[in-house]
Amino acid sequence: MGKVKKTKKFGAVKRMIQASDPRLNKGTVTEKKQKPETEVRHVDKPSSALFFKYNTQLGPPYHVLIDTNFINFSIRNKLDICSSMLDCLYAKCTPYITDCVMAELEKLGAKYRVALRIAKDPRIERLICSHKGTYADDCLVQRVQEHKCYIVATNDKDLRRRIRKIPGVPIMFVQQKRYSIERMPDAFGAPRT
Repeated sequence: MGKVKKTKKFGAVKRMIQASDPRLNKGTVTEKKQKPETEVRHVDKPSSALFFKYNTQLGPPYHVLIDTNFINFSIRNKLDICSSMLDCLYAKCTPYITDCVMAELEKLGAKYRVALRIAKDPRIERLICSHKGTYADDCLVQRVQEHKCYIVATNDKDLRRRIRKIPGVPIMFVQQKRYSIERMPDAFGAPRT
C-alpha cells in the first residue's frame, strides 16, 4: 500500500463567532443590540512649534533637562556636563534640573553625594515643580509635553521610550565616553542615517 497524500483544503475558512451569538451570554436572553453611544475622543492638538517633524523652538542657547542617571553616567565616564554638551551641540547650552530630580538624588543617599554636589553646581539652573508627587520621569515627560523647547538628557531606557513618542523632542545620552543626541540632525553626536 502507498502513502496517503494529505492535501490542503483551499476553501476552508475559519469561522468567526458573532457578538449576537447566544453562546456568549449564558443564561441570558439576547435582545436586539442598540447602537452604542458615540464616544467623544480627545485628540491632542499638535504643537505650533512643530514644522512637519522638526521643532522650530529648538535653537541656541539650548535648554537641556537633566535626569538622575545622566549625571551618574557622566560621573562614571568622567565627563563635565556643561563642556561636554558644548562639544556635542556646538552651541551654548543651559542645563536645567527639576525639583523632582533633586529629590530623587537626595533619596539615593550617601552613595550618590558626588552626583548631588554636581547637581547643585551654580551653572545648572533649577526648575520648580508645581505638581504632586516626586517621580522624576513623569515630571520630565509632563514638562516636555507642555514646552517643546527642551532637550532631555537621560540614559534611562524606559524614559527614552516614553519621550520618543512625543514628536519634536531630542534625547541626549552618554555613549562611548561622550554625549550623543538622537532626533537632532545638526548635532555632532547625532547618528548618521
